[in-house]
Amino acid sequence: MPYLFTSESVSEGHPDKVADQISDALIDNFLAWDAESKVACETLVTTGQVILAGEVKSTVYLDVQKITRDVIRKIGYTKSEYMFEANSCGILSAIHEQSADINQGVDRQEKQQQGAGDQGMMFGYATSETTNYMPLALDLAHKLLLELAVLRRENKDITYLRPDAKSQVTIEYSDDHVPIRIEAIVISTQHDDFAPEKEMQDKIKEDVIAILIPRIKAQLPANLQQLFNGEIKYHVNPTGKFVIGGPHGDTGLTGRKIIVDTYGGKGAHGGGAFSGKDPSKVDRSAAYATRHIAKNLVAAGVCNEILVQVSYAIGVKDPMGIYVNTYNTAKVNLTDGEIADKITALFDMTPYGIETRLKLRNPIYSETAAYGHMGRENEIVTKVFEGANGEKKTVEVELFTWEKLDYQDQVKAAFGL
Repeated sequence: MPYLFTSESVSEGHPDKVADQISDALIDNFLAWDAESKVACETLVTTGQVILAGEVKSTVYLDVQKITRDVIRKIGYTKSEYMFEANSCGILSAIHEQSADINQGVDRQEKQQQGAGDQGMMFGYATSETTNYMPLALDLAHKLLLELAVLRRENKDITYLRPDAKSQVTIEYSDDHVPIRIEAIVISTQHDDFAPEKEMQDKIKEDVIAILIPRIKAQLPANLQQLFNGEIKYHVNPTGKFVIGGPHGDTGLTGRKIIVDTYGGKGAHGGGAFSGKDPSKVDRSAAYATRHIAKNLVAAGVCNEILVQVSYAIGVKDPMGIYVNTYNTAKVNLTDGEIADKITALFDMTPYGIETRLKLRNPIYSETAAYGHMGRENEIVTKVFEGANGEKKTVEVELFTWEKLDYQDQVKAAFGL
């Protein structure tokens, strides 16, 4: 019997994502000036206020106020009527030195012996239903908000948008897990107060359907364009009005959108957030590594869908174990346990091995902090960082290295494909 599956996304202006972006901007600035920095930074945002807290071991001093204001400005909180504005919000820093008890379990005289920064389990997932090997519902939910942000910044076709927004997509699947159609799309977007409530709601719904949706369809291959039909249920600003939003409408915290950040509810999640953590924290680095494994295995033709789990003990370099679930889609005559054994032989899953393979000690994290950490485009960019003394540093970095399909040949050789 056909079934429905739903995923959601949130925009860069959502209060939790504002917090994530500030935390990751601090990570990038620490790593740009001291690649060996150990950082765990949490951010809270609310009406007119930002609170920074966390633990750091680094040789560099940062102007955290300037970094924070730059992030808020880039997101688009630049007007006093938002009640949270880059130039005027208060910023309190309670960042202190990292615990020596934790650090002694991570740092080693030989870097190859580096222990895991925490215990826990991390999951990676990939599916062949989209070209970027992501679950379709989440991929569409992200695309809707990315394009809505483009429309907001263009300020031409739609002129009333504010930074905060959420999306949700429900897809009907056949018994054999093939997408049939889109059942429902939910868009809630913050907006200016420009007309009576019902008139505003009608105008926003009309613009979403007539302007946003065609721009999304144009980005998709023909088979996915066919999922958009006249029977889609659209719920646009279903409360009727969304003028009060962002950190003024809802307090934001780092690490509260872990499902949006990963696979939209498909596969599994180990519970650890990513943003604000340097790569010695396996919550982050091992989640990227298992995504890299899962994507390369599906792309190489080992299976159509896969979940990969890895687990660690704090201070111990070797993982406790690797688990695999191919959901009965394997194209090789191996059990999931045998596939896991081959993964163990192919990929170095020690913290140091992950950091070096995926180039994780570079300032690459600001770009991950909105619209998902997975399924993004691998590219090389140039970034400029300004130190507390005004000195500038230009760094060329490779983003989203865990999305590269650079292990396909090794995988095919190992599995005889």
